[in-house]
Amino acid sequence: MRRLLIPLFTLLLAAAPLAQAGLDAISNADASAGLKEALAKGADFAVGSLGKSNGFLGNAKVKIPLPGALQKAEKGMRLVGMGKQADELVDTMNHAAENAVAEARPILSDAIKKMSVQDAKDILTGGDDSVTQYFKRTSAEPLTQKFNPIVKAATSKLKLAEQYNNYAGKAASLHLIDSKDADIDAYVTQKAMDGLFLMIAEEEKKLRANPLEAGSALLKKVFGAL
Repeated sequence: MRRLLIPLFTLLLAAAPLAQAGLDAISNADASAGLKEALAKGADFAVGSLGKSNGFLGNAKVKIPLPGALQKAEKGMRLVGMGKQADELVDTMNHAAENAVAEARPILSDAIKKMSVQDAKDILTGGDDSVTQYFKRTSAEPLTQKFNPIVKAATSKLKLAEQYNNYAGKAASLHLIDSKDADIDAYVTQKAMDGLFLMIAEEEKKLRANPLEAGSALLKKVFGAL
């Protein structure tokens, strides 16, 4: 298929001479297939872990807290009997994130299909999180567009969410809070993506640390050579 291009591993050897012996033994086809499998493995793990009931609420690493402005007011809210509303907002935000992440698989799969020779080179010669960075680079925008309406549909059911947006919008205009916390839907959308990429990063870290446990000959071959 790309016969006229300089072979992938000629480029890899120039960029990473220390990996020459291992990488030189792997064909371009194996490298591409192995990387796509690694990307798919990371995506499947992240979506499977988070896109389910209590995927966010049950995981302290990704559980979405109240936005900064409301965190400061939470104690006061509870003192005046608004603890239930605060808890309801946290539950809604996290369940909205679960529903959003459950829809991420097609977007991540599309990014995998579109991986180019240069992308493969960057992943193999990049840092320990180059798989995760590839997904961030190629998927952040479409994920935002996909997640935001799902989140909005959930938070719009709560009056507190609407009240927060009104309050936070005014506070942000006066530079009292960070503008990224001024809209609860944007806040939850970003947190959902942060959680998704964190889970991908964790799977990538495990894969790089011990490719022999990946259960795949290709993954062992590609990542074992690095």
